[in-house]
Amino acid sequence: MTIAKDMMVNDGIRAREIRVIGSNGEQIGVKTKVDAIRLAEAENLDLVLVSPNANPPVARIMDYGKYRFEQQKREREVRKNQKVVNIKEVRLSPSIDENDFQTKLRSARKFLENGDKLKASIRFRGRAITHKEIGQKVLDRLASELSDISSIETHPRMDGRSMFLMLAPKTDK
Repeated sequence: MTIAKDMMVNDGIRAREIRVIGSNGEQIGVKTKVDAIRLAEAENLDLVLVSPNANPPVARIMDYGKYRFEQQKREREVRKNQKVVNIKEVRLSPSIDENDFQTKLRSARKFLENGDKLKASIRFRGRAITHKEIGQKVLDRLASELSDISSIETHPRMDGRSMFLMLAPKTDK
């Protein structure tokens, strides 16, 4: 998809000879730049360079303002339809209590239901790092509790003194 700002129009075209395509899509043939612009002006339209790298360059007779408007409209539509995925984080500890775990679970569920990805992390302090399996169990429990609305994107892994787990919301298609 070519962006309208980069296109050359009418007198902005530098090539001497141009392959011209009419306003209805028919091939007119190879013309000089002056003749091609004259043809476009006869129809009250613009001569727009469509393929500058071709030999000879290809130009089309069209309403340039209308074309740019439709391009911008298409780009707006594409931007409107794309979903921005945010990553929300829930921090746990290896020695988390049941009520605290349920609170973190509720907020994690809320994030996933909103369509955001979830990063669950456990920070090991002091000697707790010698028992990584405890942190692994906490993250596995969180993943299994949320398995109805999420899927594991990356399994628990260590990064320095922290262990991470990434969960992505399940898409219903």
